[in-house]
Amino acid sequence: MPLTPPRNPSPRARWLRSAVLVAASAGLVAAAVPAPAPLGIGDPLFPHLGNPGYDVLAYDIALTYPGGNTEPLAGVTRIEAQATADLERINLDFTHGTVSAVTVDGEPATFETSGEDLVITPARATESGEALTIAVTHTSDPSGPLDAGGWIRTGDGLAMANQADAAHRVFPSNDHPADKAYFTFRITAPTALTAVANGLPAGRTTDGATTTWTYRTAHPMATELAQVSIGSTTVVHRTGPHGLPLRDVVRTADRELLEPWLKRTPGHVEWMERQVGVYPFETYGVLIADAETGFELETQTLSLFERRLFTDSRFPEWYVDSVMVHELAHHWFGNSVSPRTWSDLWLNEGHATWYEALYAEETAGQSLERRMKAAYGASDTWRADGGPPAAPEPPTPGQKISLFRPVVYDGSALVLYALREEIGKEAFQQLQRRWVSEHRDATASTADFTALAAEVAGRDLTSFFTGWLYAEKTPPMPGHPDWRSQPADEARGAAKGAVKPG
Repeated sequence: MPLTPPRNPSPRARWLRSAVLVAASAGLVAAAVPAPAPLGIGDPLFPHLGNPGYDVLAYDIALTYPGGNTEPLAGVTRIEAQATADLERINLDFTHGTVSAVTVDGEPATFETSGEDLVITPARATESGEALTIAVTHTSDPSGPLDAGGWIRTGDGLAMANQADAAHRVFPSNDHPADKAYFTFRITAPTALTAVANGLPAGRTTDGATTTWTYRTAHPMATELAQVSIGSTTVVHRTGPHGLPLRDVVRTADRELLEPWLKRTPGHVEWMERQVGVYPFETYGVLIADAETGFELETQTLSLFERRLFTDSRFPEWYVDSVMVHELAHHWFGNSVSPRTWSDLWLNEGHATWYEALYAEETAGQSLERRMKAAYGASDTWRADGGPPAAPEPPTPGQKISLFRPVVYDGSALVLYALREEIGKEAFQQLQRRWVSEHRDATASTADFTALAAEVAGRDLTSFFTGWLYAEKTPPMPGHPDWRSQPADEARGAAKGAVKPG
């Protein structure tokens, strides 16, 4: 079946073209092609993520689940792309699976691996501007360390958690949020199970003992936000604001137990729309997985939550409620408006934490100012431990999720609090609404945000943002000259054991 037609080139595509310089230095477009090497688009934190020379327009991912969640799935990933440079080889990000065949524009291509790249040599070179159709026949292996990302083995099947760099452990891709694309998923599983993915249902067919479920996204999506759930689950439907279709995915055995939480989502969506405008996607819902992940995740249109968040009585009701809003808020901040590089992560997590905290204040009396004052006290220590909000230090080798440190959560929400104090509530709200409206379905950078903030405020904010986003020490808080930093040991102790949403 044809995939979504190509879109007009976006600012993201133009940005990707600049990364061709990286490819040229590696010999990708040289006349004599050297030995294959893993490439990347030059992300400061993940230098080997993404690949230069092309822009993915759409993925069509077919996966066949054998019925056991430790066995490899059979897969065929079809990629529609447009070349942005002359290419004699095409690099995809892919690991933890076995490739058996590759075609480019219907012709067999040779392939080999280099690091975590699948390096493809098509029958003929591709010229800049040409359309490309790449089909990879592969397996997708859910075994391995539980904290490696990609597939998550649940009590009844599988789910996905690809942030930040693990989508290519599941399917071949250009695994960087700068290259968003449309997705179609075709999931074949034993008929007794239910398969769900991002987007809306686009068909279901049963053939003997198996059923194939098809889903399509109506908006482009970053690879890190892909979600496929397979298990003994029930899909619960309801309606949100202005007829928005909502669907939640829960273990069938938990359907009644979790209903008090599931039914809160329409109100969450209404609240967020009052803050920043209409929900930006075609559907929403929560996927409550029977797995202990240590995090929640804003997978597009179907946020992933671990079951214990809703069943462990040690989590206060207001906290669970606000974490649900955190993941929903990401659908404006991080999903619809995606980071240009991973150093822009503060824009995702800072905003989601901001609305989490604001919701907790408005609905449960949890003081935003008190929370921000505590964050201010810890901010210098967070910066020392992980870098300032917009210039985070690289993740610990072998622990890429370590990028998600306190400085990108409350430490970055603190920047937004300072900005609201600096420019006033009315200008701040206008900035938020314009940000998600003007960059919808695209990528944007810290520089884009600071420029828009200055435009809305009507004055130069360079000095403000330099200190709050890049300085080693936290600047004085506007309107609160009495706020002080805590000693490092106290601040580190306060951060220990905190359960952070995604």
